[in-house]
Amino acid sequence: MLEGAHAAAAIRHGQRLKTTRAELARLARFEEISPAAGQLDQDALAGLLGDDPDAALALVAMMTSAMDRDLRELARSLAGRLMLEVARRGPARAGGVGRIATVPWAAGGDLDIDASLDALMTARSGQRAVAVDELQARRWVRSDTAVCLLVDRSGSMGGRPLAISAVAAAAVAWRNPDDFSIISFARQPIVVKAQGVHRSVEDVVDAVLALRGHGTTDLAGALAAARSQLGRSHANRKITMVLSDCRSTEPGEPVDAAAGLDDLAVIGPDGDHVEARRFADRTGATFTTVSGPSDVPRAIADVLA
Repeated sequence: MLEGAHAAAAIRHGQRLKTTRAELARLARFEEISPAAGQLDQDALAGLLGDDPDAALALVAMMTSAMDRDLRELARSLAGRLMLEVARRGPARAGGVGRIATVPWAAGGDLDIDASLDALMTARSGQRAVAVDELQARRWVRSDTAVCLLVDRSGSMGGRPLAISAVAAAAVAWRNPDDFSIISFARQPIVVKAQGVHRSVEDVVDAVLALRGHGTTDLAGALAAARSQLGRSHANRKITMVLSDCRSTEPGEPVDAAAGLDDLAVIGPDGDHVEARRFADRTGATFTTVSGPSDVPRAIADVLA
């Protein structure tokens, strides 16, 4: 598994392949959005977003790797904000299930006499006042959730599949800003964003947009990497979210690897989800499909519900 500086280098040098203007011209309304080299008409892009958001997001995703440097930088400056705007269109972030917990008294709540008894007795025997930080309280707290998103980069990662992955990354970052990780996988997993390491939504989206599809698929290895990342979290709920068709072509049994995970959800591509559905059924995972970038917030909300 590649992580940290090695992962960043792999993404920077290995996956951000350049796309020629001729290749971009095959996409719907590209010449309207970019009428000349180095230009990006934001009004025209806004019009396409209104008419066909999936096509617009796919186009932006592809332009972030344009051989035209000026166009590439313009697209990258817009991509994070656009993907996040789409991600925010889903249902509001869930607050979690409430529970009673023992917390430091300074954090608020009702004094827990049993949990504070030793501190009270020690202070009394020493004829001193008990310190606030020695006392414990009982308080209603929200259950927290940690998420690890696995993005399959082994197949086609251009256009809509790439935009779907970028919106999914933005959605996870928005819904769980304090406790999430993102791993891309093909023959080898690459940690795009590690659990417990701060990285802005825009930076995460840009890193995902740098990915390009290639190689075989090691789903079992990706699930093991997710388990390792989530092991760093102290959240009550730890969910691994797989965005993939789940066609594993490397040695290793994904069902066995899934058995070591607390909570598993699978999001398969609409129209090509037979293997993903079969894998979800065999592992007891929550399952849904996604039809395009604009459908991602609904799919993620469904599997997190």
